[in-house]
Formats: sequence, structure tokens, C-alpha cells
Amino acid sequence: MGKRKSAAKPPPKKRMDKLDTVFSCPFCNHGSSVECRIDMKNLIGEASCRICQENFSTTVNALTEPIDIYSEWIDECERVNNVEDDDGA
Repeated sequence: MGKRKSAAKPPPKKRMDKLDTVFSCPFCNHGSSVECRIDMKNLIGEASCRICQENFSTTVNALTEPIDIYSEWIDECERVNNVEDDDGA
């Protein structure tokens, strides 16, 4: 007579790391000065710098995270800079 085999324990759940909500400003290059806020009631996301007072607003959905708002701001800055470079050349 042997022991009854016990059921295997399920593997532990992996924790996802939290994403940042503060970033460096693309205009004044001050680290941790841009804060992103999401207003799900009005479906608006806003990123604003505490140092140089620059801000950016965009529409959001239920899956939007603060990094998405910041990334859209950076993409928009690059797009504007590329348009200005093309006009000047």
C-alpha cells in the first residue's frame, strides 16, 4: 500500500510590470516631467509637461495606456518636424 498521489499544484501566475505614467519632455528634455492623464468619461487623454507647460491631447479608448498617449505625442512631433524639413528643402 502506497500513498495516494496528490494533484499537481497549478503554476504561479506571472505578474505584469506596471507601465510608466511619467516621461521625459520632448521639448525641454527634462526627465520625469511629463505626466499622462486619461479621462475615460470624455474619452480624452492628455500629456503635459510640468516644466515648460507644453501639452498634447488625443482621443482614447478602453485599451489606451499612458505610454500610448506619450508615444502618439512623440510621433506627432516627429511628423511635424519632417513636414517642416520637407518644406524648407
